[in-house]
Amino acid sequence: MKAFRQFAAWHTIAPPLVFFAMLLVVGIFNPNYLGPFGISIVAATAAPILLVAVGQAMVLNIGSIDLSNAAISMLGAILLALWVPQLGVAGILGVLVLMTLVGALNGFVLAHTQVPSFALTLGTLGILQTAALVISDSQTIYLTQNRELVTAFYNTSLAFVPLTFWIGVLVAVAYWVLLRFTVVGQNMTAVGKNESGAILSAVPHRRIKTITFAVSGFTGAVAGLCIVAQGGSASASGLGSNLLLPGIAAALVGGTSISGGLTNPLNVIFGALTVAFVPIAIQALGFSAQAQSLVYGIFIILVVALTTTRTRGLVIK
Repeated sequence: MKAFRQFAAWHTIAPPLVFFAMLLVVGIFNPNYLGPFGISIVAATAAPILLVAVGQAMVLNIGSIDLSNAAISMLGAILLALWVPQLGVAGILGVLVLMTLVGALNGFVLAHTQVPSFALTLGTLGILQTAALVISDSQTIYLTQNRELVTAFYNTSLAFVPLTFWIGVLVAVAYWVLLRFTVVGQNMTAVGKNESGAILSAVPHRRIKTITFAVSGFTGAVAGLCIVAQGGSASASGLGSNLLLPGIAAALVGGTSISGGLTNPLNVIFGALTVAFVPIAIQALGFSAQAQSLVYGIFIILVVALTTTRTRGLVIK
């Protein structure tokens, strides 16, 4: 029991500890990177990563994985750039609803067909990427009219940090409350820990899976909003097109178990900041451009190893 409490305590403090340790090292070697401008850049980079990661963490918590949520962000960004000039706020709401429904459809199919989530969402990833290319005609879509409705989320700052990042923090806090204080959230964790036991306990597992993937779709759509707010445009190969791996890495660095049943959306905030800050830290420490990808990969592996909880009987998949 004592050993378990020690592991649990380490799991709680490891993600912020790793991030602040990295800040300390960079501050010693190159303090210029920790000024207001550097903080703003890191937060802006971390915002869409955080939103994709916290959605991914919710899905990992039920023992599944969503390989399509970054593609939802990309398609959502393109639709925003197309709809907002014509529809204004209704365009934003329409994209949020549509992408949430796409996520819910993923969960519904998973729950009723027993197709592995990896295979299902890999297929959805391909469909959404193709849809993004067709809808955008493989071009960059620039936000023209009503631009301020979206870009205000990036241009407005609080403590040198863009509002897009604070939106991600609010979403993470909301999901923490959901998991900790609601029946739906507790059922999500129950399905992730032991789905067979949850079914025998009359947990509505199909509904829980549908809701969880809808949550992932919604946060993917909000990430798309952050992408357009930052760049003022969207494309199938531009800003946000490579969010899948950083999003998964941030969820894991934030202490989410890949085996299910264990996540803390608040720690995912630090996971996203860590993943966003690593390239800057590598550059600040003087590594060559050729070595940065290698160092990045090694660092992420080490951090995931440090932030993953291991208890007796737990299988790491």
